[in-house]
Amino acid sequence: MAEVILNNVQKRFGSVEVIPDLSLRIADGSFTVLVGPSGCGKSTLLRMIAGLEDVSGGQVTIGGEDVTGAEPDKRGIAMVFQSYALYPHMTVRQNIGFALRLAKRPKQEIKERVEEAAEILKLGPLLDRKPRQLSGGQRQRVAIGRAIVRNPKVFLFDEPLSNLDAALRTQMRVELAELHAKLGATMIYVTHDQVEAMTMADQIVIMKSGVIQQSGQPMDLYKRPGNPFVAGFIGSPKMNLLEGRVAKDREAIVFGVRPEHIKVSDEGGEWRGVVRHAEHLGSDTVVYVDAEKVGALTVRLTGEVPLRAGSPVWMTPESGNVHLFRADGSVERV
Repeated sequence: MAEVILNNVQKRFGSVEVIPDLSLRIADGSFTVLVGPSGCGKSTLLRMIAGLEDVSGGQVTIGGEDVTGAEPDKRGIAMVFQSYALYPHMTVRQNIGFALRLAKRPKQEIKERVEEAAEILKLGPLLDRKPRQLSGGQRQRVAIGRAIVRNPKVFLFDEPLSNLDAALRTQMRVELAELHAKLGATMIYVTHDQVEAMTMADQIVIMKSGVIQQSGQPMDLYKRPGNPFVAGFIGSPKMNLLEGRVAKDREAIVFGVRPEHIKVSDEGGEWRGVVRHAEHLGSDTVVYVDAEKVGALTVRLTGEVPLRAGSPVWMTPESGNVHLFRADGSVERV
């Protein structure tokens, strides 16, 4: 069992309170992603779970054991960082097995566990290469292999894909999801990229200023955001969040509608506007519109749509896909 529970954990750096009071349950075998903007406390929280940062208050338990004051090597965790941190003079085989050699494990055991990790990560043909002979994605797989051979209770990932180009990030997202399915281990992953969160997680935890704004399954957060911050963070392009008359007419402080939930016509609709810019992506067309009485809107249309800067358009929000954020904190979808 590798359930991770945070009970009222706090973190202060001197007089600065980074995490005021946070409680969270991470289920055994889950893939939980901590996501939020820079400075929201997600990496600090991960380091507290790892034991790399002291806890100023509260309790951390892993697998039912209180590890609040335990050293990192006593917590049953393995961490993969943004930096690969591979030893350049060692082969892939030696890098993956380094922690086991340090622990003076038998040579045959090291060989078997390294080869097992290499098979899982498709690194078999690369075991005798040095890091300089590997691509960025291959180096990151070696770093993950170094974690796998330790048989940890919990894997911790701190923005591991940030140094990769777009194509490699997409490939590694798939490989990490497949790895989780194979191992069935508890994984906690930190990122500022909501696309990574949406595509890999079975639980997303959205943070702002050290406070959890909302947690849940990816599509639950997409369909039922609990506040404007979550609504604007999850989804790409982000949700249109409108204030002023359009919100007040619905007795709300914020009127939210996603770009893909706005219908466009050249004949008539609820809002009239003029295209400011259009991005033609082939599979989609993203249109930025200045709308009368509403303001700037982003609209996402399926396929190639022949709209250009200066094109007049009519727009109508889809019934059932408008989010009304009330002053009392409630949210209504109409």
